[in-house]
Amino acid sequence: MSGKYLVTGGAGYVGSVVAAHLLEAGHRVTVLDDLSTGFRVGVPEGAEFVEGRVQDAARYVDESFDGVLHFAASSQVGESVEKPEKYWSNNVGGTMALLAAMREAGVRRLVFSSTAATYGEPVQTPIVETDPTVPTSPYGNSKLAVDHMISDECRAHGLAAVSLRYFNVAGAYGAYGERHTPESHLIPLVLQVAQGRRETISVYGDDYPTPDGTCVRDYIHVADLAEAHLLALTAAAAGNHLICNLGNGAGFSVREVVDTVRKVTGHPVPETVAPRRAGDPAVLVASAEAAHKALGWQPSRADLTGIVADAWAFAQRTGDGA
Repeated sequence: MSGKYLVTGGAGYVGSVVAAHLLEAGHRVTVLDDLSTGFRVGVPEGAEFVEGRVQDAARYVDESFDGVLHFAASSQVGESVEKPEKYWSNNVGGTMALLAAMREAGVRRLVFSSTAATYGEPVQTPIVETDPTVPTSPYGNSKLAVDHMISDECRAHGLAAVSLRYFNVAGAYGAYGERHTPESHLIPLVLQVAQGRRETISVYGDDYPTPDGTCVRDYIHVADLAEAHLLALTAAAAGNHLICNLGNGAGFSVREVVDTVRKVTGHPVPETVAPRRAGDPAVLVASAEAAHKALGWQPSRADLTGIVADAWAFAQRTGDGA
């Protein structure tokens, strides 16, 4: 059955792909984005676009919406250390305003874009939802605070909510891909080297206890991620806050990513080994068993070559390195 959904941050990377999937499924979509990090060109054709801040959600949320998918947030870990006040204001304050607007309008369904940064240093791999949440940055702290806020909203006011904790999102979906400024994600950075837009890729540490000495991360295709959000809308239950990790359950090392980019693009990718970055765990891999059981979700694009190929096609189409 079709519905009407508000997608906050829908001009950004993940939000735009989710908005596109909602439209393809026959839903009506309104994108709310202040374009501080999103791009007007990222809003899918067929979606209504409203330029505005999530802090002003009371202006835009009304009873006509069947639910909200919330992506509007500041998300740079390094910046959050330097400007924690921005992250508490945007991520926590913005979500507080959104929840209040939803409550006032009687909109009782929410899917929240959470993050693996809520876990901090993992106590085991793969990471499960019951593992300790000890964030190591203001960004992770702010996202965890929002998860607690949503839980309280569900208990007190009957909100039906699902938080999806992502690991490393990658790839592209047709005309929708990564356009971060500045860029901090590995695959688009390596693609920029292949394009000649960057001289070399820095490999931060090659002496980790992993098969090739470089960090291992769990990469998930952005289209698989989008499908999980649509399933979460259906799975959300009144008064309940479901939290699910999203990942492939297997990781790829930095060197594997670089080698795959070389293979897919046919371009040389010079690399420079740099010192380890403080706080970088050797392995970050998700268990998505809870998402399999609760959402019926199973990633179908787990092959690294396919993920990189989709990102490369987007980079060539747009000139962006993602």
